[in-house]
Amino acid sequence: MAFYVVEGGAKLNGEVLISGAKNSALPILASTILNDGISILKNVPIIDDTLVAIEILRDLGCEVLVYENTVIVDAKNINNIEINENLVKKMRCSIIFLGAILSRCKKVIVSYPGGCNLGKRPIDYHINAFKQMGIKISDDKTKIKASVKNIKDSFIELPFASVGATQNVMLASIFCRDKIIIKNAAREPEIIDMANFLRSMGADIYGDGKDTIIIKGVKKISKVVEHTIMSDRIEAGTFLCMTAITNGKVKLKNIDVKYLKRFINEMSKIGIYIEKEKNDLIVIGSNKLKAINYLETKPYPYFPTDLQPQMMAVLSMAKGDSIIKETIFEARNKHIKYYNKLGAKIKCQDNLFIITGTDEMTGCDVLAEDLRGGAGLITLALASKGKTKIDGAYHINRGYENINKKLNLLGANIKYIEN
Repeated sequence: MAFYVVEGGAKLNGEVLISGAKNSALPILASTILNDGISILKNVPIIDDTLVAIEILRDLGCEVLVYENTVIVDAKNINNIEINENLVKKMRCSIIFLGAILSRCKKVIVSYPGGCNLGKRPIDYHINAFKQMGIKISDDKTKIKASVKNIKDSFIELPFASVGATQNVMLASIFCRDKIIIKNAAREPEIIDMANFLRSMGADIYGDGKDTIIIKGVKKISKVVEHTIMSDRIEAGTFLCMTAITNGKVKLKNIDVKYLKRFINEMSKIGIYIEKEKNDLIVIGSNKLKAINYLETKPYPYFPTDLQPQMMAVLSMAKGDSIIKETIFEARNKHIKYYNKLGAKIKCQDNLFIITGTDEMTGCDVLAEDLRGGAGLITLALASKGKTKIDGAYHINRGYENINKKLNLLGANIKYIEN
């Protein structure tokens, strides 16, 4: 098993280029299936999850060329409607291929997805919405089989503003007879980025970024299209936390600042100086971090659950007591026992976390049990005394491109070791 070794104590200093967004690149890679032509995607992060998505495309019959951070997909000759089970198990977002294949081929077979185990992440939202659209679903709890002749006009109100369900319904709707309306749609920036890509291919979509999205059906998409993936706001927030906890000074380059407003506001409250400079952010840490009375994760535009573990790491070294409530994932708490092992003082009451700040963190052996928890462990390890060994590196590699190389360029001491 691969692992990271972090020697704590160094202040981060310099510049770091933020990669393309994982949570945007994956659904957009799935979207290329709809194009009976060639899709050119730029600024794609080359991470484990996007590599799995590329393998899925190839397994379906697409021709895919990868050059640095550019991915070219020719989906004209798709000849398979079943996604390889081994690939599905590696990545939960593989469920997003369901809507795309169904839209293009009218049939699809997909196994239940893998990815991080963060508790209940029901795909019932996807399935129930599909049924409302006239899609026949056969589900034996191991594989999902879906088929449809024509997507019927539907008004779909999601019980929760699920990003994945919103994306899947959008993809399944592209070739509908008239229009599909999605109420209580997710408003995340990555939804907007995917919609922009679909529009560039010729899809008719509006309302993305708002509560209601409307998709009007088109007959076919066949063109050469080029799209640049938005920058990763979660990676940017992660490096912001790492800068804060090490009392460093770092310029984060290639930032969509407007999508980080809520997070920046919370970081400012704890004493971090943040200055906007065109598409960059200058972040200056503090050796007098302040606690936050109460912070709650919610869907965009509120505080993102994907930055909860990293923020908790920073608050673990802030003066006073902070409270975080996790409302999205019931099991986004697996990092806490390892934070406490490093010296943090965190108590859990269901999904309410009480953090008492301390500056006495000491490196030890810990385990990344999920992607963002792993990023949080690296964050806390950077400010701990001595060495921290972080097993489960594959979780971290699913979402961060060259994180050890980027950190070392900023003055950190982190090694990636493969057994």
